[in-house]
Amino acid sequence: MADNNSDPDCIFCKIVAGEIPAAIIFETDEVIAFMDAFPSSKGHALVIPRAHHPDVFEMPPSLLAICAQASQRLALASRKALQPDGMTVTQFNGAAAGQTVFHYHQHVTPRWEGQPRRSHGEHMADPEELKAIAAEIRAALD
Repeated sequence: MADNNSDPDCIFCKIVAGEIPAAIIFETDEVIAFMDAFPSSKGHALVIPRAHHPDVFEMPPSLLAICAQASQRLALASRKALQPDGMTVTQFNGAAAGQTVFHYHQHVTPRWEGQPRRSHGEHMADPEELKAIAAEIRAALD
């Protein structure tokens, strides 16, 4: 399923191309899962298609299914590694819905009881801490 769509101005396309570092959890020919640099919770990670599609409305259905399967794989590994009380899996379409990077992506966010709700994008995390959490989750992949 080679889809070479790319946007040279897109930060996620730059991650796909290896131009910007990211704490990668896993990758396949179609998707990459990596830690969100501006997490709303410990373990907050993203699943993106390698190909640039701005939102759910532009996503090929077969690639959407692959992203959903990758999000489930990530959620299962995160649950095993971090043992949260719950997991939020979300996806935003358009600025009015909260989308800030216009490359389709799914948020997989562990949540703990009593944890205050923070929006993504508010506080940048320590890159070394993100790498360590990514390693924990990667070790729990089935």
